[in-house]
Amino acid sequence: MKTYQEITITPINNVDSRAVKTGAWRTWRPVLIPEKCIHCYKCWKVCPDVAISVESPEEKSLPVWDYDYCKGCGLCAFECPKDAIEMQREVDQ
Repeated sequence: MKTYQEITITPINNVDSRAVKTGAWRTWRPVLIPEKCIHCYKCWKVCPDVAISVESPEEKSLPVWDYDYCKGCGLCAFECPKDAIEMQREVDQ
């Protein structure tokens, strides 16, 4: 049996996360409170599904979520230093 150091490092998924729409099974949705955002972009940096984009960091644009790819894990809200991201229960539209 191999030790964990001997196991080859491989990704969990064999395709880029942008190729897999995970938003369909989301239970919680991150919602930005723009007036609280300080443009630190920690949310963008920690998103495991590349579901957050920032159009122009130089101009301090707000982060934008692509809900097709956001699975609602809440890492963005957890890491936000100003509580500018609220996790809201997903409701049927």
